[in-house]
Amino acid sequence: MQHEDIYRLFVENGQTVTTDSRVCPAGAIFFALKGEKFNGNKFAAKALENGCSYAVVDEAEYCLSERCILVDNALTALQQVAHLHRVRLATPVVGITGTNGKTTTKELTAAVLGRKYNVLYTEGNLNNHIGVPLTLLRLRPEHQMAVVEMGANHPGEIKALAAIASPDAGLITNVGKAHLEGFGSFEGVISTKCELYENLMRRGGTIFADAANPYLMPALDGYKPVTYGVGCTEADVCGRVERCAPFVTLSWWTEAAGKHCVDTHFIGAYNAQNMLAAIAVGLHYGVTPEEIDAALSEYEPKNNRSQLVRTGRNTLIVDAYNANPTSMEAAINNFRMMDGGHKVLILGDMLELGSQSEEEHARVVQLVRGGGFDDALFVGGEFARTAQGYRTFADVAQLRDWLADNRIDGATVLIKGSHGIGLQSIIDLF
Repeated sequence: MQHEDIYRLFVENGQTVTTDSRVCPAGAIFFALKGEKFNGNKFAAKALENGCSYAVVDEAEYCLSERCILVDNALTALQQVAHLHRVRLATPVVGITGTNGKTTTKELTAAVLGRKYNVLYTEGNLNNHIGVPLTLLRLRPEHQMAVVEMGANHPGEIKALAAIASPDAGLITNVGKAHLEGFGSFEGVISTKCELYENLMRRGGTIFADAANPYLMPALDGYKPVTYGVGCTEADVCGRVERCAPFVTLSWWTEAAGKHCVDTHFIGAYNAQNMLAAIAVGLHYGVTPEEIDAALSEYEPKNNRSQLVRTGRNTLIVDAYNANPTSMEAAINNFRMMDGGHKVLILGDMLELGSQSEEEHARVVQLVRGGGFDDALFVGGEFARTAQGYRTFADVAQLRDWLADNRIDGATVLIKGSHGIGLQSIIDLF
């Protein structure tokens, strides 16, 4: 059966899909996806039993019912059906990728556009080869716009996701040293992220670009993007961080909109670029400056992304969702400039850096040494090898034991590391 036929069944049966046989809304189509440790084909019968109308499988031995649809590859079928749905509805799509800040920028852009439109946007960080099609299949006729986040850790992945989503507009937040194990090099990161630019340029889409980014602007040679930038007086949307005390106050201005000043709930001056990107998108799609200011001032970060947590004993800056050399440097520099007394860092390993891991962790340690901080604790095997002279812990369990016996009081604490290190689990000890 071709993907057009599966799409017809999708439309006729309530426009719902699932990849989890335990979560089967009535009428849903189950796609039997495979992973390193699971085979969705084995659960096709259970999905039908639990309420699905059809099950798409790619192994003939599990095609045991007239309601099973045998295809060459269930994931490819899911992606093709999602692309067809996106094309049929023709909803304007804004695609967002980048090394750091893409989820925050997606959330901000959705909040800004949401002041004027009914917006569908990526839930959480469902931004991969499965998450993007699942997001697109949530589109309904009542949605006036969509904001789709795209993530990658190998070359070619953004090209594939952009082909599925066919964005009308898009932006790359930045490029940094993340997932080097998969990309091979920093140049590989740049090349992969710029696959979004290539898709938009080929199809005549709108590109929003940080005019101050020396790695991305050269890729737009000969193409006129809508530009934004902190301290870039020649950009279409200009901005400046007025203060971080500890929350960011952002000034932004354009020739047409004049100057605006917004008090936000963000910790970290590095979020200014994310906010300016959302402003640029909003203005392009007709959101008023006043509506944009309201969206930015009311948005509150969540999911351990630059969150300020006051516990009564300490003030925590929790940024434990993700970490790579670029975001770690930005967080440490911002922490150094923040007002506050007794400053303590708790830093966890940055994962997936491959052969450059030891060098990059050593660089972070040197940055901490010169920062004038009161104390620093390091968690993980990579920091254990590079953070000589500091207290190090093999894992979060060891850190928790130490913190239980060595209570920290009256401090401002930056907690940052890769999500896999688990630093979010120590908040209760402060």
